[in-house]
Amino acid sequence: MSVEGIWDLSVATPIGTVKAVVELHENGTALTGVAHGAGEEVPLKEVRLTGDLLTWKQAVTKPLRLNLAFAVTVDGDSLSGTSRAGRLPASKVSGARRPADPGTER
Repeated sequence: MSVEGIWDLSVATPIGTVKAVVELHENGTALTGVAHGAGEEVPLKEVRLTGDLLTWKQAVTKPLRLNLAFAVTVDGDSLSGTSRAGRLPASKVSGARRPADPGTER
């Protein structure tokens, strides 16, 4: 299963829904990525795909300084799961992969 691509995410937090974009890249067996949201770009850490379970960690500074851990289940071009910030309750995450741009295929 490939998770490479650009994913539009919605995270339902206690302070409202936060929209973010996650770009995932496959390099052999390694996964890397970056997240864009709230006016910042942050690298993803410890990106792993085990079966259909995709996990990663990231730090954000807006709207609050938090270390987030994501665990989502990928089903084709959609995903759903949770994001957790430390001891705070988990926030629901949903997302969809953007269609590939035919002009960028290799």
